Amino acid sequence: MKAREIMERDLTSLMEDETVENFITVCKRHNLSALPIVSSDFTLVGYLSETGIIDASLPGYLKLMESTSFIPDSQQFFHGLRKILDHPVSEFMIKKPYKVYQNDTVLHVADIIIKNKLKILPVVDNNEKLVGVIRRIDILSKSLDRAIENEE
Repeated sequence: MKAREIMERDLTSLMEDETVENFITVCKRHNLSALPIVSSDFTLVGYLSETGIIDASLPGYLKLMESTSFIPDSQQFFHGLRKILDHPVSEFMIKKPYKVYQNDTVLHVADIIIKNKLKILPVVDNNEKLVGVIRRIDILSKSLDRAIENEE
């Protein structure tokens, strides 16, 4: 089974010059936690997640939250977030995102998603243009009918 057979042809994404505020709005509207970032010709140039925005709002906040002695100051987080809302997503995106090609095997896709703890994995064509995404739930769903594990 190939990536193109299970990918969603949902091209919900943002252009690299769009704002963090727009990222939050689009994610909320589409119930997403991450988005591919594309150039004007739809070439994949990055990836941005909620985690990336939280970290940009208050660098080190996520690491501190892992400590049992950490008492969060949410005001600092919200203040940091307000400061970056009008910044372009290109400032905070992962510039060399994980991606797969349409003809990659679903086993390869699953390996990338699981090892890197991704929720959404962009799928590109041979010209690096975004053609879809594979969500972690897509892999879990396909595993129900054992379609993935029977693949060689």
